[in-house]
Amino acid sequence: MTIFYKFEGKMYINITNGCPCDCVFCLRNNADSIKDNDSLWLEHEPSFKEICAAFDKFDKTGISDAVFCGYGEPTVRADMLLKTAEYIKANSDILIRVNTNGLLKLIHKEFDLARFKGLVDSVSISLNAPNSARYNEVTRPSFGERSFEVMLGFAAKMKEFGIKTGFTVVDVISADEISECQRLSDKLGIPLRVRAYVSDNESYT
Repeated sequence: MTIFYKFEGKMYINITNGCPCDCVFCLRNNADSIKDNDSLWLEHEPSFKEICAAFDKFDKTGISDAVFCGYGEPTVRADMLLKTAEYIKANSDILIRVNTNGLLKLIHKEFDLARFKGLVDSVSISLNAPNSARYNEVTRPSFGERSFEVMLGFAAKMKEFGIKTGFTVVDVISADEISECQRLSDKLGIPLRVRAYVSDNESYT
């Protein structure tokens, strides 16, 4: 099964297929993999031993960045994510990014977000919409109405900790809504990147 894979010169890390959201634009609804990589559907959630073994044998030539982003929300396994990040930091100079929906405090209520400091260099958070109502329509989180504010709170904390923080939005919402997202991002002092929707496996975040 595919734990590590390459895309656009970066090493991506696939540690879970679990996710509390069902985004309308989710690539995994239409494809099993990214470009010519093997399927990202895991046979089981890999153990730390399996992850380390896969990392050790992965061809890291020219790799300077690693991204926790596979066919699931990586913070579903937050403890394993950080344990893996620690192993990567101890055995390489690779910078670590986490692509996330920002709902960690709903997934694991007691999790201390400060644990990200020193292990995670940057986070890319799926903003997806300018307000809670549209967020629920586009992201369809299992946690309901509170999700949007929790996501914004996660972003604020990451920025507070000195972790490079960014928002993304997919252009499945209107141009006016994207402009609203930009205003919200500007207000929070967090840059926004607009992603083009793709329905196949030829592009990725």
